[in-house]
Amino acid sequence: MAFVGEAVLSAFIGTLFDKLASSDLLQFARQEEVLADIKKWEKTLLKLHAVLGNAEEKQLTSRLVKLWLDDLRDLAYDVEDILDEFATEALGQTLMAETDQTSSTSKVRILIIPSCCTSFTPTAIKFNMKMRPKIEKITSRLQDISAQQNDLGLAEGIVHNAGPPTTTRAIIPGTTCSVDESRVCGRETDKAAILKLLLDHHEEPIINSDDFDVVPVIAIIGMGGLGKTTLAQLAYNHEKAKSHFDLRVWVCVSDNFDVLKVTKTILQSVASGGFDINDLNQLQLKLKEGLSGKKFLLVLDDVWNENRRVWETFYHPMRSGGAQGSRVIVTTRNQGVVSAIEAISIYPLNGLSNYEFLSLLAQQALPTRNFDDYPELRVVGKQIAKKCKGLPLAAKTLGGMLSANQNPDAWEDILKSKIWDLPDQDNNDILPALQLSYHHLPSHLKRCFAYCSIFPKDYEFKVGELVLLWMGEGFINKGRGRKQMEEIGIEFFLELLARSFFQQSDRIPSHFVMHDLAHDLAQFVAGDTCFNLEDKLENNEQQHTIFKRTRHSSFIRQRYAVAGKFEAFDEVKTNLRTLIALPINIQDLWERGYISQKVVHDLLMGMRCLRVLSLAGYYVREELKTLPKGIGKLINLRHLDITGTWKLQEMLFRMGNLTNLQTLSRFIVSKSGGSRIGELKNLSYLQGGLSISKLHEIGKVEDASDANLKNKQKLEELIMEWNDELWDSQNDVDEFHVLES
Repeated sequence: MAFVGEAVLSAFIGTLFDKLASSDLLQFARQEEVLADIKKWEKTLLKLHAVLGNAEEKQLTSRLVKLWLDDLRDLAYDVEDILDEFATEALGQTLMAETDQTSSTSKVRILIIPSCCTSFTPTAIKFNMKMRPKIEKITSRLQDISAQQNDLGLAEGIVHNAGPPTTTRAIIPGTTCSVDESRVCGRETDKAAILKLLLDHHEEPIINSDDFDVVPVIAIIGMGGLGKTTLAQLAYNHEKAKSHFDLRVWVCVSDNFDVLKVTKTILQSVASGGFDINDLNQLQLKLKEGLSGKKFLLVLDDVWNENRRVWETFYHPMRSGGAQGSRVIVTTRNQGVVSAIEAISIYPLNGLSNYEFLSLLAQQALPTRNFDDYPELRVVGKQIAKKCKGLPLAAKTLGGMLSANQNPDAWEDILKSKIWDLPDQDNNDILPALQLSYHHLPSHLKRCFAYCSIFPKDYEFKVGELVLLWMGEGFINKGRGRKQMEEIGIEFFLELLARSFFQQSDRIPSHFVMHDLAHDLAQFVAGDTCFNLEDKLENNEQQHTIFKRTRHSSFIRQRYAVAGKFEAFDEVKTNLRTLIALPINIQDLWERGYISQKVVHDLLMGMRCLRVLSLAGYYVREELKTLPKGIGKLINLRHLDITGTWKLQEMLFRMGNLTNLQTLSRFIVSKSGGSRIGELKNLSYLQGGLSISKLHEIGKVEDASDANLKNKQKLEELIMEWNDELWDSQNDVDEFHVLES
């Protein structure tokens, strides 16, 4: 059986089919007289779905087809948004009817209105007036894109099931992610050469034209995927280096070389305290003091900055701070960087030999470490090696994919793929091997992988955090049988890890990171849908212009969040689904920032499609006693983490309207003005941990049963809190009944 990939939009449109077939949606559509429109959408989407496989192939060589797929993806987002609006309106009418019925007493005569007549209520009429133009616009766009399908000559083909496969191959976690010297092929000579440059004492600090001492810098240069980082790490972790240097510091630099940020990172390894200082002069004085008299090794990985003045500023505390024999290693793809960093030694890294490449490929693709038992695969493997130019990353990526199928014909299909012959375009930094591996992913994994472009390069994340984000975005369908969504998400992650799209972090073993080239690929396939707003305000640089089609966005947390930082989001507020402050996981208190209630309120207003919101790591300047009202309008919100908001006294009014919530870290009971315990009734998807406080505010014991907690089977931890100061003996009896409910 050959390797078969799926169109990236296949899973997305499969989700639309599920929603279009929902009985609640069909009933609402029939009631609101939009059923004919819904059926027309479904019919058109079925035709478009049938040509996705052909379009996925053709977009590799046709710019027009790629633009057509981008348009279709944008339209699919809009269709899902309007279907969510229908579902929310239907739920709102149901909840309102239940509320009205509950508030009625036996003395009041209840008038039952047939469902066919509810569309004549003022609220329903207003909703219809608002939705009708949107419906007509969607219908028109679907017709246009369907007509373009014919003009582009897209033919119907086999598009496999949009959901996850029923069976998956066995996955060995971490086989290609960790830096394990025993699994590094053909770098012994290179490692010895770098160690010699590090340990030899004859290279004294040189004098540049400005008569400043400069620490000897060793530049490792080569194209992406060659293993520059691996080589630097092998030298960095060698026992001789550990014993030779008093201090060793590793910094991932990547595209944006921020002198203040890099200096602060180095300082963390050198000194204690002072991490909240944002004045470069003070930081450098403290770093100079920490380096004084010590022989240090500093590795700056993945450097791109060619500005000599920036480097002169950066080197200042090292010129007179460190002891003789200190060294700096810089890895880079850019020849211009070598001159800027004043390197005294340049080490060009070459690709692996064919023999070394085949050894590494065998490690990844076969149960053995060589091709001795697979002579037919060796023949094809040698030809693949020639196409990969000795790049270790290519061996790892292809090996992860080829391990799923050891049929020589299937390997032959990979060898003959058109992707090897694609001309260099705007994606010329993307390895064909990576593109091949991505091309043969199932649709649901393509979507999960592309989403990761929301992170900046070298961003380190935990598996659990990423899986929660995927769940919040709706990328993971409900588990079949006893499988939880988290388990399915971890399986997705392990599959991408096995194909080297993710790697284990060298700095924090419990975290993972994307290789630069994998990140480039994720950005390419995600297009305009994902956006990372780099923090430019501190340097008074112009902010990025956000794309109008952006749906998922993140930004780098800064010390003080000002309103101007978020103006870039004004253009896309109505469509934005994701807004995340990075890093999500806060390691140190000095990394936290401050934000005002007004900024939060203004930011959230108008974000009606928001599904994932994380402002973790921010302190609210004012005491946050109530949640911002804007959160109540985020009807698609799935994760709300308010851990640490100890001053919070009330939740939102009618919290139960946020029926899509899956994560709610805390709920505060209130008799009036906030949320009664019964508001939890309709939050059927809650899972993980939930803390319920102020249970003494429950008016009647019967109200506790309205929360329906015992049927929320995915809750794993439940914390219940009363105020002992307001308790008496009668409350002991009530407490028992509340717990029983």
